[in-house]
Amino acid sequence: MPRIAIVAALLALVLAASASAQSPTATSGAVDRAVASLTADPVFVAPGAEPGLSEAERDSVRRAIRQSEAGPVYVAVVAPEAVNEAGGDPAALLREIATTLRRPGTYVLASGTELRAASTLLERGRAGVLATEAVEARRGAGLAATLRDLIDRVGEERRDPGGRDSGGGGVPGWLLLALIGIPAGLFGLRSFRRGRERREAYAAEMQEVTDTARQDVVALGDDIRALDLDVEMPGVDSATREDYSRALGAYERASQALDRARDPDDFAVVTESVEEGRYAIVAAKARLEGRQPPERRPPCFFDPRHGPSVRDVEWAPPGGAPRPVPACAADAVTLEEGRDPAMREVMVGGQPTPYWNASPAYGGWAGGFYGGFGGMGFLPGMLFGTMLGGAMGGFGPDVAMGDGGGFGDFGGDFGGGDFGGGGFGDFGGGDFGGGDF
Repeated sequence: MPRIAIVAALLALVLAASASAQSPTATSGAVDRAVASLTADPVFVAPGAEPGLSEAERDSVRRAIRQSEAGPVYVAVVAPEAVNEAGGDPAALLREIATTLRRPGTYVLASGTELRAASTLLERGRAGVLATEAVEARRGAGLAATLRDLIDRVGEERRDPGGRDSGGGGVPGWLLLALIGIPAGLFGLRSFRRGRERREAYAAEMQEVTDTARQDVVALGDDIRALDLDVEMPGVDSATREDYSRALGAYERASQALDRARDPDDFAVVTESVEEGRYAIVAAKARLEGRQPPERRPPCFFDPRHGPSVRDVEWAPPGGAPRPVPACAADAVTLEEGRDPAMREVMVGGQPTPYWNASPAYGGWAGGFYGGFGGMGFLPGMLFGTMLGGAMGGFGPDVAMGDGGGFGDFGGDFGGGDFGGGGFGDFGGGDFGGGDF
């Protein structure tokens, strides 16, 4: 009888969660702002959020995400008014953000003293458990410390998912069977073959990003080798040699980061280092020619391999409005002559595609080139998707997020899948966990 009662209770929970997931929640302005920011930056802090995060605290949370091996993590810190727009339910707001952003990962929402979390990367409900543990462990330490603790726990969970001791005899096995079996019967879980196809598609897309990043690293190495002879000439001053050493160091960091890259965000470190190395090469060449190094500017928009831009020019994407973009000298002249410069293309689904129109898998790769220049007004954040109004995944749904995309088929309205197993689905209250910090 106790087991029957457990199963009955779980059935009631699943039905309640389904009803909640299917209840319409209009995408609010708060959701739009959060999603637009999270497309470019994994940490969003809304104006008026209290407690919020200082710039130093935001950097510490971003650093924790990069270093924890937690995979993509998206943190939204919002004001209580945003929760009110979602009917007063933080879990509903987090669900709306996740299903609008449509990216796999762990989602965390903080509002006032409440913290909620859910994940497509962990077992169902596990993110909520970790959030609760982080709140209890860091109570009184502040929001930033709690977020870092939660991110570390997610990273540990992903590194060693089998290391947990569930305890408690045979009941956990029944609980697990119920959690898996009941949603399968009610909503129709994806088949094993479907999940395997998604994983294979994701692996193929990640391989395309890896190959693209490797091209950048190889090109940087070639440019450094071309500079070798000039730097070795007699009479080269120490400043030029320092620039050359910086380029070498950036090349080594890029190579090491490429070897470690496992998720889309990991490629940001690769291209950040490539951008740094290319500027060091330009500075060294300027000194060799008796000139002062130029101002450090973002790479050429049309092809970051061209190195630092020299000025901004007006450019319009197909069907879009003109806007200023950074360009190298040659591409600026080409554009002013009425011709479009050759655009850097990357492989998406085996097809060459302008990189600003690529799938979300290229987000970290593109962001690494331009993330340090977001204050220029060229990019409000790291990704072109914000600037171009939906690129970097907004074009070609079959590539970016549809059946053939590396990020999987999330299902119609995200209402009945397997959150925690690769899709967005049952956002039941128990999946979110957390509490008051």
